[in-house]
Amino acid sequence: MNTFKKPASPRSLAGTLVSLVIIVYIAYMLEDVVVPFIVAALFSFLLYPVCNYLETKGFPRVISIIISIILIMALVAGLVYAAYTQVISLDDLFPQMESRFNQWVGDLAGFLGNFGINKEQIITEGQKHISDAVKSGSQFLGSTIGGTSNFLVSMALMPLYIFLMLMYRDFLKTFVFKWLKDTSKHKIVATINKVKTVVRGYILGLMLVILIIGTLNSTALYVIGIEHALFFGFFAAFLAILPYIGVAIGSALPILVALITKDSYLSALAVAASFAVIQFLEGNFITPYVVGNQVSINALVAITALLLFGKLWGIGGMILALPVTAILKVIFDASPRLEAWGFLLGDTENEDVKNVKKNFKFRDFYGAAKKKT
Repeated sequence: MNTFKKPASPRSLAGTLVSLVIIVYIAYMLEDVVVPFIVAALFSFLLYPVCNYLETKGFPRVISIIISIILIMALVAGLVYAAYTQVISLDDLFPQMESRFNQWVGDLAGFLGNFGINKEQIITEGQKHISDAVKSGSQFLGSTIGGTSNFLVSMALMPLYIFLMLMYRDFLKTFVFKWLKDTSKHKIVATINKVKTVVRGYILGLMLVILIIGTLNSTALYVIGIEHALFFGFFAAFLAILPYIGVAIGSALPILVALITKDSYLSALAVAASFAVIQFLEGNFITPYVVGNQVSINALVAITALLLFGKLWGIGGMILALPVTAILKVIFDASPRLEAWGFLLGDTENEDVKNVKKNFKFRDFYGAAKKKT
């Protein structure tokens, strides 16, 4: 008896691919609208318990939503202002950077002069390139601040999105029921509740992880004597939302600052060692304990999602990559037709994989296939 399902027809696959291309193209062209909308949806899930609590205490829904939005926007504004003041203060590092690089070029020229190489030419060319690099770095800092400002301007509609989503949440839920009328309401509600749990658990857990890691990083940098310890410590902690690559970027900057501002290389080694210990604690104890299994996505999918969403929406896409992928996994798991894709996104050490490893024998598969042919 043939137990294999008939594969999808080429026409069906082509239609699926065309639809996917159209969706991705629209998402790319409407980045300024789509990204704030998705962020607003995530914050709506996060603020729903606050609104619901205020409503149970007798506050009208409109007032409850406004209070919730004011609280979250005040928190975000405070964080942005603190980051902005710290970034502005980094300008004093560029003269130190140029001076230290010139010193390194002089040392290198003195060493190469022993082999008959023109020392003055090396110093002249080196200083020219260093000066150009420092100017480029200063311009990059200014453009980064300007880009951040433009990003915040594009997010100006986010409070309105949050307000409308929370205001019409019952209406939106009814729409989902009508759209999926062939699916039981119990299953739809269970899926929506699971999405809420994943989003809230991920965002709140991530905020707590950033606070803990930022405090540890800043304390270590302050003890070592690194300037702007608070900024570099929390900047590295914030980059922890980008798995695997954020850690390397976040630790490289304070190591470079230690090399520039300190006379001994031991400070840079101390920064590298302290960050390695903190990241070990974060990866093995802090994040698993705080965030738990809210985002059970395997490493391959996580890295691929970061690259694809980063290519699609830049930094904003990289930030949204994991929560959006986690939401897609919940939706795929709830659909029999997409269950395999949900499994593909999930953790590689779940029970299904363990059972396959335990029970699968290649000779049994080969014998069954041979018998069938």
